[in-house]
Amino acid sequence: MGSHVKIKSSSGGGEFDCYLALPAGGGKAPAVVMASAVHGVDADIQGIADAFAAAGYIAAAPDLFWRTVPGPLPRGDERSAQRSQPRLPVIKSGETDIADTLAMVRKLAQHNGRAATMGFCFGGPYAVIGPKRLGFDAGIGCHSTQMGDFEHEFDGLTKPVCLVWGDADHAAPPELRERYLARAARQPSLAVHIFPGVEHGYMMRSNPKAWSEATYTFSMEKMLDILKSLR
Repeated sequence: MGSHVKIKSSSGGGEFDCYLALPAGGGKAPAVVMASAVHGVDADIQGIADAFAAAGYIAAAPDLFWRTVPGPLPRGDERSAQRSQPRLPVIKSGETDIADTLAMVRKLAQHNGRAATMGFCFGGPYAVIGPKRLGFDAGIGCHSTQMGDFEHEFDGLTKPVCLVWGDADHAAPPELRERYLARAARQPSLAVHIFPGVEHGYMMRSNPKAWSEATYTFSMEKMLDILKSLR
C-alpha cells in the first residue's frame, strides 16, 4: 500500500496531493508517474500504482485537479466532467504538476534517475507530453482522449510511446485510430495497439461495463517492459 504526500507547486498556488507507492527493499528503481482519468486518483489508480510497487518500481499519481475540484470522485459524479473543462487548458496546467511530481520522485533515495509516464483517459496525452517536453524516458497512454489535439507532439519524437485503445472506444473514433496506426507504421518510436470489442475505460476495475482483464494485463505488461528497460 502506498501513502499520500504533498508536493509544492512550482507554479504557485499551494500544494497538491500525490499518491506514492514505493517498492520494498533498498535498491534503486525507475519510476512511473501516472496521469489519472477525470475521476482522479481513486481506488483504481491507487491499485495500479500498488501493482507497480509490488513489481519493484516507484509509482506516483498526482492529483491533477487540485486547482478546481480536488480529490477522487465517484464514477458518474457530474463534477468529474466539470473540473476537467475546458480540457486543453486543464491539460496544459497539469504539465507543471507532472513535472513537479517527477522532480519529487528524483529526490527519492530509491530512484535511479529514469522515469516513464502512464496516462488514462483525460491523462492520456501526458504519455507523449512527458517524453517530448517534460524529461521522461517513455510513455504509455491507455484509452486516451483528446489525442487528435496532440498528434503534432509525435513529430521528431525518438523516445518510445505506446498507445492502447479498444475499437469500441467512443473517445477514439476509427479515423483517429487509423491516423495513429499509419504514423506508427512509419515512426519506430510509436507503437499502437487496438483491441477488438474493448470499450473506453478498460483499465478501471470499478467500471464493469468497460473493464477488460486481457487488455489491462497487456497494458500493464507493456509498462513493466518499459520500466525494466529503464533499470
